[in-house]
Amino acid sequence: MLPISSVDAVVVGAGSSGAATAAFLAERGAQVLLVDRRPLARAGACWVNGVPAALLREAGVVLAAPGDARAELRSAPITTHLIAGKARVVITDHDVLEIDMRHLVARLHDRARQAGVHLVDGVTVHAVTDRGVDTSAGPVAARWVIDASGVAGARLLDQPVVERRDLCAAAQEVRHVLDPAAARAFFAAHQVPEDEVMTLTGVLGGYSIINVRLHHDAREVSVLTGTIPDGVRRGGKALLNQFVAQQPWIGARIFGGAGAIPLRRAYDRIAHGKVALVGDAACQVFPGHGSGVGSGLVAARLLADTLTRGDDLRAYEHAWHRRAGGLHAAFGVIRRWNQELRIEQLERLMASGFLDPDLSSAGLDQRQPRVSPRAVLRKARILAGEPALGLALASTVVRASAVRALYARYPRSARAMPAWGRMVAAVVGERPDPPIAA
Repeated sequence: MLPISSVDAVVVGAGSSGAATAAFLAERGAQVLLVDRRPLARAGACWVNGVPAALLREAGVVLAAPGDARAELRSAPITTHLIAGKARVVITDHDVLEIDMRHLVARLHDRARQAGVHLVDGVTVHAVTDRGVDTSAGPVAARWVIDASGVAGARLLDQPVVERRDLCAAAQEVRHVLDPAAARAFFAAHQVPEDEVMTLTGVLGGYSIINVRLHHDAREVSVLTGTIPDGVRRGGKALLNQFVAQQPWIGARIFGGAGAIPLRRAYDRIAHGKVALVGDAACQVFPGHGSGVGSGLVAARLLADTLTRGDDLRAYEHAWHRRAGGLHAAFGVIRRWNQELRIEQLERLMASGFLDPDLSSAGLDQRQPRVSPRAVLRKARILAGEPALGLALASTVVRASAVRALYARYPRSARAMPAWGRMVAAVVGERPDPPIAA
């Protein structure tokens, strides 16, 4: 039974982006109902995620103080070793925090409750109606309906299904260490100091990683894997299981999870009528490495600010795409190119100095790379020695720049959207999103 039958906003999905949206709206005076089909304790991600501190600040999300029993922060930014074959890039200057998503989602739930949000689990939303939504617990009248239910959720704008080539199968687990000496020997063999991050990239070719880090005096290890399964490459969970089986020093799982992450650019239309999409439901995920937590929190802030200013949902849609759509789409073009690389090609790019710490840290931080004219010339000389690879990369960079320019002109008028969408689709090499039904 629902505790209320009429609200300003129904938020569907109580993960990080949905809980943040509900809390932000309620803190600005809106009456909000937050529902999830799962138990609230299982809503959202249950693993460790990397989130740039700058995005947390932009969203206005403050982490718990160290020492709190539910502190979300597992680690401040630490040195990361990006390794492909015998080549490596060592990234010391970046902004990414390791966040325990179990605690972050729980804290956002608490923040929402304190702001007056009604949180209800075990509720499925069936459809949007003229008055609000129909749910498994009865109808609710609402001025706004926010779909934060994830890539395979309610799909309240009938958004396109994400294509298989744009889905990352990811898994992350924190496990006990059975033999600290053997764990340290494993990292030493890869020339990675204890308590730094080892990222084995391109392990199955293209877009595939195994990310490993020791914690707490080598008593725990975190393992993150991600791939784009294609019938040949296996998924992230299978890759994680294989890696763990090959390392006898790794013990039982403490916590973790697995899931599909959308890597395509955000949908052209993320709002229509009374409905808006937020987080993975909108494909607001940074495609360079598949992290969507920070992006979803920023989108939640943009949405709440937009509505409480008295603007309509179209203003949120415009603000999001002008703020982040171009950056994500540009990195999506690069991700598609990277997806086709063989590990030896990636190894050469790293060994030559083309893929350097500055470019790598920009990807980690989810920002546009800052490349000096001198660095551009140096990288051009490097690519001159790799004609085939250089030509493909040059084409990719041109298309990424073009798509950023298009997003800088994201239309204010919905009537201009179809033509804009066709231009973007042509640049990135995909089908245009279908128009939203009236």
